[in-house]
Amino acid sequence: MINAVLVFNNSGQPRLTKFYTQLDTAVQQRLISEIFTLVSKRPNTACNFLPLPPLLASSNSAPANGSSPTTHTDTPSLITYRHYATLYFILISTSTESPLALLDLIQVFVEALDRLFENVCELDLIFNFETLHAVLGEMIVGGVVVETGLERVVQGVKEQGRVAKRPAGGDRSGSGFGGFGVGQGVWSGR
Repeated sequence: MINAVLVFNNSGQPRLTKFYTQLDTAVQQRLISEIFTLVSKRPNTACNFLPLPPLLASSNSAPANGSSPTTHTDTPSLITYRHYATLYFILISTSTESPLALLDLIQVFVEALDRLFENVCELDLIFNFETLHAVLGEMIVGGVVVETGLERVVQGVKEQGRVAKRPAGGDRSGSGFGGFGVGQGVWSGR
């Protein structure tokens, strides 16, 4: 099971935080900070898998309702990440998930965003977060991976009508918010 999907920029600012397990907000914030610190300090030649910091691993280890401790396979235990240009894409998962399959999931997620935004950048994720969440929703439901086919994910998001279009020419230096030109071909709502 996937417990969380996180996207950070190189400065540590979260661009997406989606938790599929219930955690206190304070624990989420500390976890986000710790994970970014761990991932950002690793060299580019290091492996893309890390054990989960004890902060979250210990919060889920206590038995519920006074029952005896048992082995839980749903306990988050692994961080899988990829670093693309200025963004870190991070998945927190249980030990039952294949780390290589998670790397492939990140790759499909990024490729889907790239196809939908036509050369995706950080500003696309900031100003079009609905599309970002729609792509994630096509791929993962309740922490379970439901789709990894790139074409199906892209088609599903397009059918929802949640793809923002840049003005003709794709110039990012114009007026408006970051050059997107409000009202010039941007999908305006539901």
